[in-house]
Amino acid sequence: MTYQYEYPHPAVTTDTAVFSIIEGRLNVALIERAGEPYKGHWALPGGFVQMDEDLETGARRELAEEAGVTPAQLEGLPFLQIGAYGRPDRDPRERVITVVYLTLVPMDRLKLVASTDAAKAEWFSFDNLPELAFDHAKILDDARNALAKLVSTDLGDDASVVFSFLPEEFTLSQAQVAFETIKGEPLEKRNFRKWINAHWDLEDLEKKTTGGRHRPASLYKLKGPKKAA
Repeated sequence: MTYQYEYPHPAVTTDTAVFSIIEGRLNVALIERAGEPYKGHWALPGGFVQMDEDLETGARRELAEEAGVTPAQLEGLPFLQIGAYGRPDRDPRERVITVVYLTLVPMDRLKLVASTDAAKAEWFSFDNLPELAFDHAKILDDARNALAKLVSTDLGDDASVVFSFLPEEFTLSQAQVAFETIKGEPLEKRNFRKWINAHWDLEDLEKKTTGGRHRPASLYKLKGPKKAA
C-alpha cells in the first residue's frame, strides 16, 4: 500500500569522501557538476537515494555512476558512515538531508572516469582544494578529522582501514607513510614499527622489493588486528 502524508518531508542523499595517497599527499576524489545547482563547481560524488535501496547501496551506486567506478572496483572497500548533514538551506532545490560515507583506496585500485551528471572526475590534493558546492567544504573537513582519528593509538579495529591505502603486499616504510599522511605528522621510525607490531598481525612474506633506487625491503601482508590478551 502507498501512503500519502499530510506533512512535507525531506529528500535524502548520500555523499562519499574517497581518499587516497598520491606521492605522499592525501588526495580526495571530486566530480565537477554538469548541471544546476552549482554547475561547474566541484563536489563529492553523491546523489539521491532511491526508494528501494539502503543508504550504503545508494552511496556505492552514486560513486559508480558519477566517477565511473565499476562494482568490481568497489568490492571489498571499507565504507564508514561518518555523519548526516541537514541544515535547512544546504540545497537550493529543496529540503535535503545527506548521509556521508568515507572510504580509503589505493591509487592503483580506483581510476576516476566522469559519467552521468558529472562533467569531470579528478583527484585533488587535500592541501589544494577548489571551491566546493553545497556544504561539502564543511563535510570534507569533518571527513578529514574522522580519518585522523582512525590512527589514534587508543582505537581498535577501525584503524585497519588505513591499510586500504596500501597494495596487498607492502613494506613497513609504505605503511609508515600511510599512517603519517592520515595522522598529519611525522612518526619516529623505531616507535612506529614497535607500535604496528604490537597492534597488527603482519605476515612476513619472506621476499623483498625489487628494482628502484632504494635497498630491497621486506614485504608484508596484513592478517588483521591483534587480539587483546
